[in-house]
Amino acid sequence: MIRNAKLEDAAAIAAIYNYYIEKTIVTFDEDLVTKEAMEHKIKTVCAKFPFIVFEENNEILGYAYGGDWKPRTAYKFTVESSIYLNPKITHKGIGSLLYTELLKRLYEINIHVVIGGISLPNEASIALHEKFGFKKVAEFKEVGYKFNKWIDVGYWVLRNEL
Repeated sequence: MIRNAKLEDAAAIAAIYNYYIEKTIVTFDEDLVTKEAMEHKIKTVCAKFPFIVFEENNEILGYAYGGDWKPRTAYKFTVESSIYLNPKITHKGIGSLLYTELLKRLYEINIHVVIGGISLPNEASIALHEKFGFKKVAEFKEVGYKFNKWIDVGYWVLRNEL
């Protein structure tokens, strides 16, 4: 089931995110997040945007949220999306379910543009974004450095045509 994130979900969400910090280039964070830091993030995001989780048998299997693209007011109708899944359950359609619901909720609050930033290579994330109609608009070479290597970042954009 997809539902709004709650503060009680913070430990489970942090555990999912910490996997990606420790093992992948998907995020450029390098320090593990605490439950308290994730509680703060949930509160901050929920004040403006949707933050949703996919729960099954009382276990959080993934989450997605929208966040400010830039702090200046003219960007108020643009968000950057984030989605993370428990690495044990990828390729089971949960990412698509979460993204479908996230986009619906973002459009309900009049978001016009959703931006997905993807560290490269990341075929699964590219496929997910393009499945929903996101178009690649930019690629920045070697803007991140993690695990002793330079990492490129691409940006995919989806405009709300409704």
